[in-house]
Amino acid sequence: MPEGRIVRAVSGFYYVRSSEGDVQCRARGIFKKKKESPLVGDRVTYEETDPMEGVVTRIHPRSTELLRPPVANVEQAVVVGSLRQPGFQPELLDRFLVHAEREGLEVLILLTKRDLLEDGDEVERIRAIYAPAGYRVLPTSVRTGEGIEAVKRALQGQLSVFAGPSGAGKSSLLNAVLPAADLQTGEVSKKLGRGRHTTRHVEILDLPGGGQVADTPGFSQLSFGGFEETELGACFPELAARAPDCRFRGCLHRNEPGCRVKEAVEEGEIHPSRYRNYLQFLEEINEQRRY
Repeated sequence: MPEGRIVRAVSGFYYVRSSEGDVQCRARGIFKKKKESPLVGDRVTYEETDPMEGVVTRIHPRSTELLRPPVANVEQAVVVGSLRQPGFQPELLDRFLVHAEREGLEVLILLTKRDLLEDGDEVERIRAIYAPAGYRVLPTSVRTGEGIEAVKRALQGQLSVFAGPSGAGKSSLLNAVLPAADLQTGEVSKKLGRGRHTTRHVEILDLPGGGQVADTPGFSQLSFGGFEETELGACFPELAARAPDCRFRGCLHRNEPGCRVKEAVEEGEIHPSRYRNYLQFLEEINEQRRY
Protein backbone atom coordinates (compact mmCIF):
# COMPACT_ATOMS: atom_id res chain seq x y z
CA MET A 1 0.00 0.00 0.00
CA PRO A 2 1.20 3.58 -0.68
CA GLU A 3 2.56 5.80 2.08
CA GLY A 4 2.80 9.54 2.65
CA ARG A 5 2.58 12.37 5.15
CA ILE A 6 -0.61 14.13 6.22
CA VAL A 7 -0.14 17.80 5.30
CA ARG A 8 -3.63 19.11 6.07
CA ALA A 9 -6.74 18.03 7.97
CA VAL A 10 -10.13 19.65 7.38
CA SER A 11 -13.61 18.45 8.44
CA GLY A 12 -12.66 14.79 8.76
CA PHE A 13 -10.59 14.68 5.57
CA TYR A 14 -6.85 14.07 5.65
CA TYR A 15 -4.75 15.23 2.74
CA VAL A 16 -1.84 12.83 2.34
CA ARG A 17 1.15 13.96 0.29
CA SER A 18 2.79 11.10 -1.55
CA SER A 19 4.68 10.52 -4.75
CA GLU A 20 1.28 10.55 -6.49
CA GLY A 21 0.40 14.03 -5.23
CA ASP A 22 -2.03 15.07 -2.48
CA VAL A 23 -4.59 12.32 -1.87
CA GLN A 24 -7.81 13.11 -0.01
CA CYS A 25 -8.42 10.43 2.60
CA ARG A 26 -10.80 9.45 5.35
CA ALA A 27 -9.63 7.51 8.42
CA ARG A 28 -10.63 3.92 9.06
CA GLY A 29 -13.18 3.36 11.83
CA ILE A 30 -10.68 1.26 13.75
CA PHE A 31 -8.94 4.46 14.87
CA LYS A 32 -12.08 5.57 16.72
CA LYS A 33 -12.25 2.24 18.50
CA LYS A 34 -8.62 2.65 19.55
CA LYS A 35 -9.32 6.29 20.49
CA GLU A 36 -6.66 7.40 18.07
CA SER A 37 -6.79 10.20 15.53
CA PRO A 38 -4.44 10.91 12.66
CA LEU A 39 -2.57 14.21 13.01
CA VAL A 40 -1.06 16.58 10.50
CA GLY A 41 2.58 15.54 10.22
CA ASP A 42 1.81 11.83 10.62
CA ARG A 43 3.47 9.33 8.33
CA VAL A 44 0.66 7.03 7.22
CA THR A 45 -0.20 4.11 5.00
CA TYR A 46 -3.37 4.50 2.96
CA GLU A 47 -5.51 2.43 0.63
CA GLU A 48 -6.66 3.97 -2.64
CA THR A 49 -10.42 3.85 -3.21
CA ASP A 50 -10.72 6.20 -6.21
CA PRO A 51 -8.29 8.36 -8.19
CA MET A 52 -6.68 10.75 -5.68
CA GLU A 53 -8.94 9.45 -2.90
CA GLY A 54 -8.32 6.88 -0.21
CA VAL A 55 -8.56 5.63 3.35
CA VAL A 56 -5.84 5.92 6.00
CA THR A 57 -5.17 2.38 7.27
CA ARG A 58 -2.10 2.82 9.49
CA ILE A 59 -0.43 5.59 11.47
CA HIS A 60 3.32 5.10 11.70
CA PRO A 61 5.08 5.62 15.06
CA ARG A 62 5.52 9.29 15.99
CA SER A 63 8.77 10.90 17.06
CA THR A 64 6.92 13.83 18.68
CA GLU A 65 3.28 14.70 19.32
CA LEU A 66 1.57 17.93 20.32
CA LEU A 67 -2.13 17.98 21.09
CA ARG A 68 -2.50 21.75 21.01
CA PRO A 69 -1.77 22.57 18.30
CA PRO A 70 -2.47 19.02 17.04
CA VAL A 71 0.60 18.09 15.01
CA ALA A 72 3.06 15.19 14.93
CA ASN A 73 6.70 14.58 14.05
CA VAL A 74 7.81 18.22 14.18
CA GLU A 75 11.43 18.91 15.14
CA GLN A 76 11.31 22.58 16.09
CA ALA A 77 8.73 24.73 17.85
CA VAL A 78 8.67 28.36 16.75
CA VAL A 79 6.77 30.11 19.53
CA VAL A 80 5.36 33.42 18.36
CA GLY A 81 4.48 36.22 20.77
CA SER A 82 3.65 39.82 19.92
CA LEU A 83 5.25 42.79 21.63
CA ARG A 84 2.20 45.00 21.04
CA GLN A 85 -1.44 44.59 19.99
CA PRO A 86 -1.74 42.41 22.03
CA GLY A 87 1.08 42.96 24.48
CA PHE A 88 3.60 40.30 25.41
CA GLN A 89 2.06 37.41 27.38
CA PRO A 90 4.83 35.53 29.24
CA GLU A 91 2.49 33.13 31.04
CA LEU A 92 0.93 31.87 27.80
CA LEU A 93 4.37 31.64 26.23
CA ASP A 94 5.64 29.59 29.17
CA ARG A 95 2.68 27.24 28.87
CA PHE A 96 3.59 26.33 25.32
CA LEU A 97 7.28 26.10 26.17
CA VAL A 98 6.44 23.44 28.76
CA HIS A 99 4.63 21.35 26.13
CA ALA A 100 7.48 21.80 23.63
CA GLU A 101 10.07 20.76 26.21
CA ARG A 102 8.03 17.71 27.15
CA GLU A 103 8.32 16.54 23.54
CA GLY A 104 12.03 17.37 23.33
CA LEU A 105 11.61 19.97 20.58
CA GLU A 106 14.13 22.62 19.67
CA VAL A 107 12.62 26.02 20.51
CA LEU A 108 12.87 29.46 18.91
CA ILE A 109 10.98 32.41 20.43
CA LEU A 110 9.89 35.00 17.87
CA LEU A 111 8.72 38.43 19.02
CA THR A 112 6.55 40.12 16.39
CA LYS A 113 5.54 43.76 15.75
CA ARG A 114 8.92 45.14 16.77
CA ASP A 115 8.08 48.31 14.80
CA LEU A 116 5.33 49.16 17.34
CA LEU A 117 7.76 49.10 20.25
CA GLU A 118 8.76 52.48 21.67
CA ASP A 119 10.90 51.11 24.50
CA GLY A 120 13.96 49.59 22.85
CA ASP A 121 15.01 47.93 26.09
CA GLU A 122 11.92 45.74 26.30
CA VAL A 123 13.36 43.07 24.01
CA GLU A 124 16.44 42.85 26.22
CA ARG A 125 14.27 42.51 29.31
CA ILE A 126 12.45 39.61 27.66
CA ARG A 127 15.77 38.05 26.65
CA ALA A 128 16.88 38.28 30.28
CA ILE A 129 13.90 36.08 31.23
CA TYR A 130 14.58 33.33 28.70
CA ALA A 131 18.34 33.38 28.14
CA PRO A 132 19.00 31.50 31.45
CA ALA A 133 16.83 28.71 30.04
CA GLY A 134 18.91 28.59 26.86
CA TYR A 135 16.21 29.96 24.55
CA ARG A 136 17.00 32.10 21.54
CA VAL A 137 14.80 35.21 21.31
CA LEU A 138 14.45 36.93 17.94
CA PRO A 139 12.54 40.22 17.43
CA THR A 140 10.82 40.60 14.05
CA SER A 141 8.74 43.07 12.07
CA VAL A 142 6.92 42.34 8.84
CA ARG A 143 6.68 46.07 8.17
CA THR A 144 10.40 46.84 8.38
CA GLY A 145 11.70 43.35 7.52
CA GLU A 146 13.67 43.08 10.76
CA GLY A 147 14.53 39.48 11.59
CA ILE A 148 12.83 37.95 8.53
CA GLU A 149 16.02 36.60 6.95
CA ALA A 150 17.08 35.14 10.30
CA VAL A 151 13.70 33.38 10.54
CA LYS A 152 14.16 31.91 7.07
CA ARG A 153 17.56 30.53 8.05
CA ALA A 154 16.18 29.03 11.27
CA LEU A 155 13.48 27.13 9.36
CA GLN A 156 15.72 25.49 6.79
CA GLY A 157 16.10 21.73 6.65
CA GLN A 158 13.52 20.66 9.23
CA LEU A 159 9.82 20.50 10.02
CA SER A 160 8.86 23.35 12.35
CA VAL A 161 5.55 24.28 13.92
CA PHE A 162 4.45 27.90 14.30
CA ALA A 163 2.39 28.30 17.46
CA GLY A 164 1.19 31.16 19.61
CA PRO A 165 -1.84 33.11 20.79
CA SER A 166 -4.42 34.59 18.44
CA GLY A 167 -3.34 37.94 17.06
CA ALA A 168 0.37 37.35 17.62
CA GLY A 169 1.04 37.69 13.91
CA LYS A 170 1.86 34.10 12.92
CA SER A 171 0.17 34.30 9.53
CA SER A 172 1.65 37.72 8.72
CA LEU A 173 5.10 36.41 9.60
CA LEU A 174 4.64 33.31 7.46
CA ASN A 175 3.47 35.48 4.57
CA ALA A 176 6.73 37.42 4.88
CA VAL A 177 8.76 34.19 4.93
CA LEU A 178 6.68 32.46 2.24
CA PRO A 179 4.74 35.05 0.15
CA ALA A 180 3.25 32.33 -2.06
CA ALA A 181 1.26 31.04 0.94
CA ASP A 182 -0.95 34.17 0.94
CA LEU A 183 -2.38 33.31 4.37
CA GLN A 184 -5.38 35.22 5.71
CA THR A 185 -4.61 37.74 8.45
CA GLY A 186 -6.93 39.61 10.82
CA GLU A 187 -7.06 42.64 13.04
CA VAL A 188 -6.64 42.51 16.80
CA SER A 189 -9.75 43.35 18.81
CA LYS A 190 -9.14 46.57 20.77
CA LYS A 191 -11.90 45.63 23.21
CA LEU A 192 -10.62 42.12 23.97
CA GLY A 193 -6.93 42.75 23.36
CA ARG A 194 -6.52 39.60 21.30
CA GLY A 195 -6.78 38.53 17.72
CA ARG A 196 -9.39 36.60 15.83
CA HIS A 197 -8.52 33.12 14.58
CA THR A 198 -7.55 33.55 10.92
CA THR A 199 -5.92 30.11 10.61
CA ARG A 200 -8.66 27.50 10.90
CA HIS A 201 -6.70 24.29 10.58
CA VAL A 202 -3.18 22.90 10.76
CA GLU A 203 -1.39 22.82 7.42
CA ILE A 204 2.19 21.99 6.43
CA LEU A 205 3.75 24.43 3.98
CA ASP A 206 6.88 23.75 1.92
CA LEU A 207 9.63 26.35 2.16
CA PRO A 208 11.81 27.36 -0.77
CA GLY A 209 15.28 25.91 -0.42
CA GLY A 210 14.16 23.08 1.89
CA GLY A 211 12.31 22.73 5.12
CA GLN A 212 8.64 22.75 6.04
CA VAL A 213 6.53 24.68 8.51
CA ALA A 214 3.17 23.81 10.07
CA ASP A 215 0.85 26.80 10.37
CA THR A 216 -1.62 26.38 13.24
CA PRO A 217 -4.68 28.16 14.70
CA GLY A 218 -3.99 30.54 17.56
CA PHE A 219 -5.01 29.68 21.11
CA SER A 220 -5.87 31.61 24.26
CA GLN A 221 -5.60 28.77 26.77
CA LEU A 222 -3.35 25.77 27.24
CA SER A 223 -3.76 23.30 30.10
CA PHE A 224 -1.61 20.52 31.54
CA GLY A 225 -3.88 17.51 31.24
CA GLY A 226 -1.95 14.29 31.65
CA PHE A 227 0.99 15.97 33.41
CA GLU A 228 2.41 14.69 36.69
CA GLU A 229 3.74 17.29 39.11
CA THR A 230 7.08 15.46 39.26
CA GLU A 231 7.72 15.97 35.53
CA LEU A 232 6.98 19.70 35.35
CA GLY A 233 10.41 20.79 36.59
CA ALA A 234 12.10 18.94 33.74
CA CYS A 235 10.15 21.16 31.31
CA PHE A 236 11.85 24.30 32.67
CA PRO A 237 15.47 23.89 31.50
CA GLU A 238 16.93 26.31 34.04
CA LEU A 239 15.22 24.41 36.86
CA ALA A 240 16.15 21.00 35.49
CA ALA A 241 19.84 21.99 35.32
CA ARG A 242 19.90 22.69 39.08
CA ALA A 243 17.56 19.97 40.35
CA PRO A 244 20.35 17.37 40.81
CA ASP A 245 21.89 19.67 43.44
CA CYS A 246 18.73 19.82 45.56
CA ARG A 247 19.01 18.10 48.94
CA PHE A 248 16.06 15.78 48.29
CA ARG A 249 15.51 13.59 45.27
CA GLY A 250 12.19 14.43 43.64
CA CYS A 251 12.28 17.97 45.04
CA LEU A 252 9.36 20.04 43.70
CA HIS A 253 11.20 23.31 44.39
CA ARG A 254 8.31 24.59 46.42
CA ASN A 255 8.78 24.36 50.20
CA GLU A 256 11.55 21.80 50.54
CA PRO A 257 14.71 22.74 52.49
CA GLY A 258 18.04 22.66 50.68
CA CYS A 259 16.45 23.43 47.31
CA ARG A 260 19.08 24.58 44.82
CA VAL A 261 16.39 25.97 42.49
CA LYS A 262 15.03 28.34 45.13
CA GLU A 263 18.57 29.45 45.89
CA ALA A 264 19.11 30.18 42.18
CA VAL A 265 15.95 32.31 42.11
CA GLU A 266 17.11 34.27 45.15
CA GLU A 267 20.56 34.76 43.60
CA GLY A 268 19.09 36.01 40.30
CA GLU A 269 20.17 33.01 38.24
CA ILE A 270 16.55 32.11 37.44
CA HIS A 271 14.10 34.88 36.53
CA PRO A 272 11.35 35.33 39.16
CA SER A 273 8.56 35.32 36.55
CA ARG A 274 9.61 31.89 35.27
CA TYR A 275 9.64 30.52 38.81
CA ARG A 276 6.23 32.09 39.57
CA ASN A 277 4.76 30.49 36.48
CA TYR A 278 6.29 27.15 37.44
CA LEU A 279 4.57 27.32 40.84
CA GLN A 280 1.29 28.34 39.23
CA PHE A 281 1.43 25.48 36.73
CA LEU A 282 2.31 23.08 39.53
CA GLU A 283 -0.80 24.16 41.42
CA GLU A 284 -2.94 23.71 38.29
CA ILE A 285 -1.66 20.15 37.89
CA ASN A 286 -2.54 19.44 41.52
CA GLU A 287 -6.02 20.91 41.01
CA GLN A 288 -6.60 18.74 37.95
CA ARG A 289 -5.65 15.63 39.91
CA ARG A 290 -8.25 16.43 42.56
CA TYR A 291 -11.13 16.43 40.07
